[in-house]
Amino acid sequence: MASLDWFLVKQALRIEFRDVQWITTAELSDWLANSHRSQPILLDVRTRAEWEVSHLPSASAGLIRRPIRRGARGNFKETPIVTYCSVGYRSAKAARRLRADGYNHCKTSKAQFSRWANGGRPLLHGDQVVRQVHPYSTYWAGLLQPAVRAPISPSP
Repeated sequence: MASLDWFLVKQALRIEFRDVQWITTAELSDWLANSHRSQPILLDVRTRAEWEVSHLPSASAGLIRRPIRRGARGNFKETPIVTYCSVGYRSAKAARRLRADGYNHCKTSKAQFSRWANGGRPLLHGDQVVRQVHPYSTYWAGLLQPAVRAPISPSP
């Protein structure tokens, strides 16, 4: 999809989620590569089908249904958290919910998983490095370059 389309998607998300802290894909990549910086909990809020195709290295799967138990010793609510999904809507909602629950250092990825994959950054399927991403839907699949777009499984 053209950069103008990404621009419109990001603008719409910023308008709806003004209270959410955002982080770019490049900023997240640099953060994860910096061993001298406290690493965030990466929280993948996509569906199980999306997760099973690929996810970010060291990410935790699943929607937020229970308090976060991982992280630094002491006050878990001070642990940095980065939520992500395919485009940004679900992860922004999750980040908003976490902040409302007192997780003070929660951000969501500005360009999301689609941009991460399009940029050739590492993805995992189990322990194996992969390139493909499960699109959220056929509509949003247009944000993925054809080389990284996995086929969408038909709904049961």
